[in-house]
Amino acid sequence: MNEKVKDLLEEALALNESLYLISFEISTNNKIQIVVDGDNGVPLSECIRISRNIEHNIDREVYDFSLEVSTPDIAHPITVKRQYVKNINRILKVTTAEEDFEGTLVKTTDNEIVLEWKAREPKPIGKGKVTVDKTATILYTDIKEAKVKIVF
Repeated sequence: MNEKVKDLLEEALALNESLYLISFEISTNNKIQIVVDGDNGVPLSECIRISRNIEHNIDREVYDFSLEVSTPDIAHPITVKRQYVKNINRILKVTTAEEDFEGTLVKTTDNEIVLEWKAREPKPIGKGKVTVDKTATILYTDIKEAKVKIVF
């Protein structure tokens, strides 16, 4: 069943190139969980379309299964490079082995992301603090976790 579901999922995703797979899992009791995201978000109609493509092409007389097609929760970490692109101009919390960063995602490339933020630092001469612009370029391979900061 695993390969059949995978094929049907790929077929459904191919009909909308702005969509991409975040996770796909089939538990031992045949609970199918699929998480998809899109470059411009994912309308409910697309989740329904993907679900129907799978459900209508698997024989329930042969397989007993449950199916869930959803989008990623904002509280979950970013796991796919394409998710960074859709979050440009949002504030990210990024953890690497060396340090934590929090800044606005201003750029992504094939290998890295660029964050910018303002920080208060002591004046080079005299008392007090001054606001300075900071930038960090972080390789995808160095990122342990990245989350979008929810701002109200």
